[in-house]
Amino acid sequence: MLLVHDGRLHYEDHLADVFPDFPTYGKTITIRELLNHTSGLVDYEDIMAKQYAGIPDDKIPQIRDAGVLDLLNRQTGTKFMPGTRWEYSNSGYVVLAMVVEKRSGMRFGDFLRRRIFTPLGMTDTVAHEKGRGEVTHRAYGHTRTTTGWDQTDQSSTSATLGDGGVYTSLDDLEKWEHALANHTLLSAKEIEPALTPAIAANGAPLRQSDGSLAPLYGFGWFLNPYHGHRRYAHYGETVGFRTAIQRFPDDRLTVIILANRAEVDAPALAESVADLYFSKR
Repeated sequence: MLLVHDGRLHYEDHLADVFPDFPTYGKTITIRELLNHTSGLVDYEDIMAKQYAGIPDDKIPQIRDAGVLDLLNRQTGTKFMPGTRWEYSNSGYVVLAMVVEKRSGMRFGDFLRRRIFTPLGMTDTVAHEKGRGEVTHRAYGHTRTTTGWDQTDQSSTSATLGDGGVYTSLDDLEKWEHALANHTLLSAKEIEPALTPAIAANGAPLRQSDGSLAPLYGFGWFLNPYHGHRRYAHYGETVGFRTAIQRFPDDRLTVIILANRAEVDAPALAESVADLYFSKR
């Protein structure tokens, strides 16, 4: 969105416009569809699951964003015609990180630092890349076992940045929330596409592969209301970690959950906090 603000990118640009060597099917996928999860790109985690079937995850080399793009270069098409269905795809956001690199001329982590983290004073936030600086005071992921806890902190997909890999704190996320609420980085008009639910190319509500209605989704935000309260939300999970952010703009309430234990239902926990707040009003 910052690159669109700069005039270096357009939502209707196609994937093949950014990467001319991408397979032919990239000519049918727009940046908007990548942001909305309506691109139909095959999820790279599914590709890896087939490629390394039967191999323990700790024996699989970590993949990075460029490696995901290479995997997608070997595919012959999408799972469905772009713009016709909704399906969450980590591939889409990894590819978007590579789009940022291509159009900005800098590493994705450097772009985030220069254009977001530093301007907002998020001094404890970093898009972590091995060998390019350590994360201080960080929590390590854990999973409960029958005998206690195992440290489960990294997986074969933990090194990608487009769909994860950002280490941050509650204090810095409060700064991020403040910037979103006050339109520090983008104007209210510019942020509208991120908060507008995607629809099918024919104007109909989007559906998922099982035929059910898709969640209301913008650019990186689930937009389904909660008990009549307008809500912008997202969750995240990886080995040993569960996270959630739920923003209720009309109520001036934001709930952020960061957990370094795998059994936590972060969205449900966020909703329970919101329930407490709403019950007292």
